[in-house]
Amino acid sequence: MTEQPKYREIAEALREAILNGEYGPGDRLPGENPLAAQYGVAAMTARQALRELKAEGLVESRKGAGFFVLEQFTPIRRRSVARLSRQHWGAGRSLFAADDSRALTTDSQVLGAVTPPAEIAEVLGLPDGEQAFARSRRHVVDGRPVLVSTSYLSDTLVTGTPITQTDTGPGGIYARLADLGAGPSRFREEVAVRMPSADERASLGITADTPVIKISRTAYAEDGRAVEVNEMTLDSRAYVLEYDFDA
Repeated sequence: MTEQPKYREIAEALREAILNGEYGPGDRLPGENPLAAQYGVAAMTARQALRELKAEGLVESRKGAGFFVLEQFTPIRRRSVARLSRQHWGAGRSLFAADDSRALTTDSQVLGAVTPPAEIAEVLGLPDGEQAFARSRRHVVDGRPVLVSTSYLSDTLVTGTPITQTDTGPGGIYARLADLGAGPSRFREEVAVRMPSADERASLGITADTPVIKISRTAYAEDGRAVEVNEMTLDSRAYVLEYDFDA
């Protein structure tokens, strides 16, 4: 049997110590120099072991301070197909209820009429200069921010409706669009992964080297027009994206 690299041996020992509770959430792990001395390796090898644990989401690095154990969080299983079914939101359930049974805290902010990004205005079919209605949300689960999003809709379509209120009612935006005769009959989602912006780091409480998942969802009414664009940013450590559909 091929002997495993030394950095993996170190990482395995530290991983076991974390999982056994020897190091708890918030605890600082031994630095690369003490680890190098303990295992008789170069500091670079010890650093590689610590970076492996970081890549697994077990620890985070703090500039000038070292590596610290993270609070372990059971990822949200985002059931990307089931959550968008008319049967689900049409029955007055929230989209998140299809994903997870934990309590969700939502910080909602009505942004009102805004000038949308050009690409969103184009998708919504807004004439030049016409504003969109926007609202933002931040989702918090078990005290941890996991998602921030902004929804854009035609201001003309939703003015004076419950969609412009902080609480849109059972079933959320999609149920209210259905009340207007513009309920979604089809969705399109685009998924990308990148590093976070400064604003995203602040909103999600993540470090600069934690990737985020970007999901852009467009909802289309029966007549084919786009009625909503939702731009979402997810903490990649907090989510598993699940797609379950018939062949």
